[in-house]
Amino acid sequence: MEKTEKTTHKSKAEKKETTEKPEEEAQENIQEKIEKTKPEETKIEKTEEDDNIIDKSVTFKELGLCDELCEAVKKLGFKHPSKIQKEALPYAMKGKDIIGLAETGSGKTAAFALPVLQDLLNEQRPFFCLVMSPTRELCIQIAEQFEAIGADINLKTSVLVGGLDMMAQAISLAKKPHVIVGTPGRVADHLANTKGFNLKHLKYLIFDEADRLLNLDFEKQINQILSTIPKKRRTFLFSATMTSKVHKLQRASLVDPVKIEVSDKYQTVSTLIQNYHFLPNKYKEVYLVYLLTEFSGKKIMVFNNTCMAILKMTLMLRNLGFDAVALSGNLTQTQRIGALNKFKSGGKILIATDVANRGLDIPSVDLVINSDIPANPKDYIHRVGRTARGGKSGRAVTLVTQYDVENFQKIEHLTKVKMSEYPIKQDEALIFYERVIEAQRLANLEVKTMDTKKGFVTGSDMKDSEEADQSLFSLAGKKRKGGKNFQSKSFARKRRRN
Repeated sequence: MEKTEKTTHKSKAEKKETTEKPEEEAQENIQEKIEKTKPEETKIEKTEEDDNIIDKSVTFKELGLCDELCEAVKKLGFKHPSKIQKEALPYAMKGKDIIGLAETGSGKTAAFALPVLQDLLNEQRPFFCLVMSPTRELCIQIAEQFEAIGADINLKTSVLVGGLDMMAQAISLAKKPHVIVGTPGRVADHLANTKGFNLKHLKYLIFDEADRLLNLDFEKQINQILSTIPKKRRTFLFSATMTSKVHKLQRASLVDPVKIEVSDKYQTVSTLIQNYHFLPNKYKEVYLVYLLTEFSGKKIMVFNNTCMAILKMTLMLRNLGFDAVALSGNLTQTQRIGALNKFKSGGKILIATDVANRGLDIPSVDLVINSDIPANPKDYIHRVGRTARGGKSGRAVTLVTQYDVENFQKIEHLTKVKMSEYPIKQDEALIFYERVIEAQRLANLEVKTMDTKKGFVTGSDMKDSEEADQSLFSLAGKKRKGGKNFQSKSFARKRRRN
């Protein structure tokens, strides 16, 4: 590898079918459309070339990691480095600045944490490293990973994020932590206002998810921080994409960097099983409950597109006895951290919007369900990246209604993967119908009686709330049509031939 060189909608689907046609005939036409436009069958084999996660050809010891840290990663269950770790660690150990292009879930946190901790073993001093990341949740996750790896070397960390008490953070800084992890806005606030706190002797500066940092307009605060820290330092910049803003930040903060890119940002890992199931929109929640029951006991993330959908689904599932936790942009910071902690410490079902699709390191997720298909197919990549991490297997099931065909096709085109159908017998799924309808009715009543100033629904979401209420009450008022299988015989024959 040479220095600074790379190593290596159409609109939404129509929401109305011709009303003159019988439902079964209309659905058959949609199924035929899926079949005609699906890419050719592609068999994905797991190889060292196409697997972006684990590289078994080398050990951490061979990459120059000291015995203490080799033992630390072994205790955490990591026998081999990931691709980004394999490429980045040798250059980091040699003192180079690094640009790493890698997605969430690629092991990039350890790629920058390990060289920092190895250097810290030789030169223990406070305020040794500053990591800047775009979200509060991601900052907390990064600090936890530093602490896990550095558990045996008495590592001290401090998390500086908005939404939490400034004074408590100032007390944490007074304890002279080795590693500070924070959002640029809060770090800049403490540099300006916290007595006795400065970064004049900082040795490592790390930008994590730099593209998102700059998209969130942190550029001013980043420049303020850069003006207060030593020019002679080590800098690592990690980003999913190399935008013009990231290039500008690179020129301002890195010296003679090595650029490493090890993954295709639109690629899903070979250990991920990707399925879809085609169903009528009016039965979507019924099929979801069937899947949650079938995978009972597993860690599951369910993605929806709106905060109101998250609220109603969470209430519905709780009415059915599921231990569901909600995570959306309308939650307060305390509620979001509480939701993540509950899920990580034993909760089984996390219902999330795309606020959780990047930057949240949630371990041991067994199944991702796309209850709503994302309008942007790239968001699908980030969603399903919550499972099949670190070389482990995982599954993603996408529920496709008659309104989702076009967006579903875009996902298959982007990923170059022809998904197989997840088998669900309609008569078995519809056993849950009456209970789901009643749970939805109760959820709607709960939403209507909520104080909108204290609940999930605020401001601009009120209009969405009314529309969602009408849709769900319409669904609740319809009686079950028994017996008729939704999938046409024609579609079943085509799937067998394939």
